[in-house]
Amino acid sequence: MNVSPDSPPSPVSPSSSVSPPSAASGALTPFTLAVPQRELDELSARLAATRWPAAATGDGWSQGVPLGYLQELTAYWADGYDWRAQEAELNGFPQFTTEIDGATVHFLHIRSPRPGALPLLLTHGWPGSVVEFLDVIGPLTDPPAPAGGDAFDLVIPSLPGYGLSGPTTGPGWDVRRVARAWAELMRRLGHDRYGAQGGDWGHAITLELGRVDAAHVVGVHVNTLLTPPPEDPAVTAALGDDDRERLRRTAAAYTEMAGYAALQSSRPQTLGYALTDSPVGQLAWIVEKFGEWTDSAGAPEDAVGRDRLLTNVMLYWLTRTASSSARLYWEHARSPHTSAPSGSVPQPYPTPIGVAVFGGDLARPVRRLAERDHPVAHWTEFDRGGHFAALEQPGLFVDDVRAFFRRFRTGP
Repeated sequence: MNVSPDSPPSPVSPSSSVSPPSAASGALTPFTLAVPQRELDELSARLAATRWPAAATGDGWSQGVPLGYLQELTAYWADGYDWRAQEAELNGFPQFTTEIDGATVHFLHIRSPRPGALPLLLTHGWPGSVVEFLDVIGPLTDPPAPAGGDAFDLVIPSLPGYGLSGPTTGPGWDVRRVARAWAELMRRLGHDRYGAQGGDWGHAITLELGRVDAAHVVGVHVNTLLTPPPEDPAVTAALGDDDRERLRRTAAAYTEMAGYAALQSSRPQTLGYALTDSPVGQLAWIVEKFGEWTDSAGAPEDAVGRDRLLTNVMLYWLTRTASSSARLYWEHARSPHTSAPSGSVPQPYPTPIGVAVFGGDLARPVRRLAERDHPVAHWTEFDRGGHFAALEQPGLFVDDVRAFFRRFRTGP
């Protein structure tokens, strides 16, 4: 990983057998995740020395992560969780780094053993990571018969400023810039014709990629799609009861949870001091979102395995990317590309879109509104699963991705 002179040493580094990434050459550097033991020892010491606040005066999760739950999860992190096993699992997949537009980009690149596999780019969001996709790699790259013709070559990058890509060192990394970086990454890998999939920030980046690299992106599949209430009340009135309930639920969720987004959009650096210094703080900040956004009954582990959850947190903690990952919110709020200029006519979206709606997600899109802005070629409604679709319902996720992209395959 590239580390600026005023940054702390990175606990992860590329393989020492190759040269570091070069912006000039576009080199792809093999990467092995190797966290020094001193980092794990320091984490253990910090967990043992945690200063706990008093318990909340409200019930359940109404004021944030409950004290008893977080103490129990922290105890498991300290004494039951095996980082080395998770590290070995990640290292079981081919990983690389490359420098694009001044930023280090870490990515997994898994080629299918099946002939004619379609390249597919998978993009996570916040507070996610490449860990979201570990359970779908096998089924997507090497599906059993009779789905053998639905195989993919996978490219799974860590967003600039997130996890194993390390902190960004310059401003301007908004959604469009990441999308352009993804187009360049796919070009470097030799993928001239490919599909793209994303959720959360990954959905916004993937949609933008479908614009900026429309000549090469055959289709876009998303498991997040925002359809805000229409400005014209008559349009809302014409919707069915279920669609109006979706809009109401989305609005209610935004009001309840907008605090985290406002903070990350305005003061990501200040937030980063707390989260980078306290592993329990970083854990609570992330686990709260898994508690609220997953299709779970009482705790995130109802929907996502505890080890997967903690490995995702570890990628933020070990790489010190709390503030740089939050900066995507800050950049988006100030980006000239976020809103079209006043009076401009929206350009038709150039790439076919597939949408998977998971019933437990807080913000479920309205198809009628989605079709006003996008050429929706595929729409599936599931009665379960939440915001982190590939983690929560890997089987449903895989099936829907296969079904959508099947129409874009060539040859037998």
